[in-house]
This record gives sequence, structure tokens and C-alpha cells, in this order.
Amino acid sequence: MKPNSLKVGDEVRVIAPSNSLTVVSESNRLLARERLEKLGLKITFGKNVLETGLFGSASIAARIEDLHEAFADPHVKGILTVLGGYNSNQLLASIDYELIRNNPKIFCGYSDITALQNAFLACSGLITYSGPHYSSFAMQEGFEYIVEGFKQSVFCQNEEEYVLHPSKFWSSDSLWFLDQDKRCFEKNPGPKVIYEGEAKGIIVGGNLGTFNLLKGTPYFPSLENTILFVEDTESGGRDVEFERQLQSLIDLPDFGGVQALVIGRFEKTADIDAKRLEAIIKSKPALKKLPVVYDLDFGHTTPFFTFPIGGQAQLRAGRDQSVELKIF
Repeated sequence: MKPNSLKVGDEVRVIAPSNSLTVVSESNRLLARERLEKLGLKITFGKNVLETGLFGSASIAARIEDLHEAFADPHVKGILTVLGGYNSNQLLASIDYELIRNNPKIFCGYSDITALQNAFLACSGLITYSGPHYSSFAMQEGFEYIVEGFKQSVFCQNEEEYVLHPSKFWSSDSLWFLDQDKRCFEKNPGPKVIYEGEAKGIIVGGNLGTFNLLKGTPYFPSLENTILFVEDTESGGRDVEFERQLQSLIDLPDFGGVQALVIGRFEKTADIDAKRLEAIIKSKPALKKLPVVYDLDFGHTTPFFTFPIGGQAQLRAGRDQSVELKIF
């Protein structure tokens, strides 16, 4: 179920289903709002976005209230999450999935928000968008690529398809919002191919550690005819941790339905490099028949593209290391 695209004049509600807005500085909040308003959007906030507690989030009841109000309000056409965190899966059992099914709208975020996005797909059939948080709109560098990808995905859905192109430069700092003056960008060599091939399927996944939290629950989407997108944080990006998290997905009964594996770029501080990643992938017999690519522009590096979880993708991975990723 694809929501209507955004247009100039639409109201977008900002909610904090994971970390509270208090994590984001006043100056970054203001810049993010100004930039979204320049896109022609009207920005409103959930009543509980500034509530916080011992673990950096509002209560479950407060977060659910803001989520439900955003979907129920007929004036709201899109929803942006404040930031990621660690506990959005606390909300899954309390969500009214029928409300979401009956009020489809743009829902965008990434990282810990992966839990909500895949649960919405599994329980409501809603296509959501792995892309910028509200706070992401305060980036001083790397922003142009992010906003163009956001616009391409959520403003221009009437296009039959579009190709995701690699960024020219990238930065490894996932905690950019703590200090924007010390960021270091370098040339992006582009995506790389481990196994060549072509595939088409429904996009599922996102942050690997968060996605795996859903296994064995009603909130985990079917893997039948899917293209699996995975990325991870600095801590989850340790080679041994990534290997076992990936293996746990491969061991699922319906992993045979996965048509391709697309891996986002790791942070430099993650304990994994190209040699180790390729060794991990090549040690998995279940992956040898699939196109597998890595170092794409999504995850916890900057900048990143926006892609639809539940949407259709087509991947071409060439013997010459060429990668073409189309979104439908």
C-alpha cells in the first residue's frame, strides 16, 4: 500500500518514537524546520516530542499517543521521526495497525525506526521510507544529496521508476549532530560487487540489528520475493557481530525467498573492512546464488539516499563492478 506523495502545502508531523527531541540542539531544530519549510511543507510536532526519561525516550504511552494522533489527523500527510535510538520496538504491541492501514501516509526515518517500518509493512501493508529523520535536515554538509533523494522518493512518486546514483563524497561520522565543525568528507569510490547478477523484488530490512529484533514476532515481514537491504552501526558493524546477525537471517525458513542482498556502507570506526566483509559473504553458501553488493549510500554514514521499505527494486550487479539500482 503506497501512500500519496507529498506536495507543497502539506502538513508533516514530527514525532519521537525512539530518542526524544531533547537530544537535538535548538539551533539544529530551527535549521531543520527552516529547510523543510523551504520545501513548501508545514511542520507540526507531536505533543510529547520533548518528553524524556532515564533512557532518552518518552514513555511508551506518550510515544504511542503521538504516533496514533499523527496517523489519525486528516490534515497530516507525512510523518518524520526525530532521531533513532534503541527502543522503538517497545511500541509494536501497542500500535493500532488498522488505524495505519486506513490512513496511509508518508512515514520516514531510519536506524532504530527500522522496527516500526517493517512492522507497518507486515501488519498494515504500508510502504514507508528509510531516509532522513527530522534532525537530518540540519546537516550543514552532505545535505544536498540527502534532500534530493528525499524529494525524489516522497515528492515524485508518479514517476514509473528512478535510479539511485552514488554520492560524490561521504563522511563516516554518525554522531554528526554533536559537532558539525569537525566533519571530514572524502571521495566516494562507489558501490562494489561481490556476486554478480540481476534481481527484482520487494525491499525489506534496514538496520540489521534492529531488523533482527523482529524475528519470531508477528512484526517480521515475509521474505518471499524480496531484496534484503542491511546496514549497521559502529557497534553492530564489528565483523563477528555482523557475521552472526547475518547468519541468523540466513537461517530463517523463508530466507530462500530473498533475491538479492544490498549492504549499506559501514562507518570507518566499525571493525570491518572490504576484505573481511567479502570473506563473510563468501563463507555463506546460501548467498552464492544471489547478487550481493556493498558500500551503497545508506546506513550510518553521510550522505544517504531514501528508499521505500515495501517498495519494488531492481538490482543489476555486473562482472565489471557496475551497479544499477532502480526503484519502482
